[in-house]
Amino acid sequence: MRNAFADEITKLAGEDPALVLLTADIGNRLFDKLKAVAPDRFYNCGVAEANMVGIAAGLGMSGFRPVVYTITPFTTTRVMEQIRVDVCYHDVPVIIVGTGSGLSYASLGPTHHSCEDMAMLRALPGMSVFAPGDPWEVRACLRAALKHRGPVYMRIGKKGEPAVHQCTPEVSVGRSITLREGENVTLLAVGVMVPTALAVADELVAHGVSARVVSVVSVKPLDEKLLGHVFDRSRLVATIEEHSVIGGFGAAVSEWLVDRGMIGVPLVRFGTADAFIHESGDTRYARERMGLDGAHISRTLLERLKEKSQRPDIVASG
Repeated sequence: MRNAFADEITKLAGEDPALVLLTADIGNRLFDKLKAVAPDRFYNCGVAEANMVGIAAGLGMSGFRPVVYTITPFTTTRVMEQIRVDVCYHDVPVIIVGTGSGLSYASLGPTHHSCEDMAMLRALPGMSVFAPGDPWEVRACLRAALKHRGPVYMRIGKKGEPAVHQCTPEVSVGRSITLREGENVTLLAVGVMVPTALAVADELVAHGVSARVVSVVSVKPLDEKLLGHVFDRSRLVATIEEHSVIGGFGAAVSEWLVDRGMIGVPLVRFGTADAFIHESGDTRYARERMGLDGAHISRTLLERLKEKSQRPDIVASG
């Protein structure tokens, strides 16, 4: 994903003289091509992320289109005050990109885990939140963010994520992408969990369960039209995200349901638990530890469907 981001922002820098990229002492070689195209519009702000966001806000107020890029905890948790006051309070069109989101940097320990970022950023007034599911969606989200006139947060993976598209899809704020149609279950997958959701759908089909898969590109605002459609037509709906179940996309969907009086709708939420990971391990290990592997998700959904067939009145929850 980060390579797709670097390639796309380089193309955009050649098209838009207002685009400026700011980084916090990472990605210097990654952005060599951009620096060749626009040497005066790349700023390495050093390990001073709060200052970087302040500079970006000033650039945005001066007519530029600043994009801030660094590892997710350092462009969100570390600089929340600057994002809230400098960017959101003034409604400045700054694009904040967090790379290696979720558990992508699991092996580097909790300082590099980011399972609270969407909860924090979606709570800020005026902030939109994108979570692309593959490299093609990264490109589409970046272009959509630049068309949006308010602040945008975009969480992306690190590298090696498989492509689920063959070309750049159409993306806009408040809309998601249906990757596969299905009748029984709907899997609403966020960001790097999209390939896992597709694998889960294959497993469900093997058990005779038809599954729709949606890439939830827009976490805020929600795609309310799509949500209304899937909850009207699905026996079971699951949200799947590499983020805490507290305050993330699944929580946002739960809030949406409650606000509309849709109590008892069959929803299962998959996300990280309200706990830190204190052991060392790679992303695969961390996902298994948090119940985010495909086998666990498939097994849980099949069990819930069995429960519903035995007790039609049961309320499923994550």
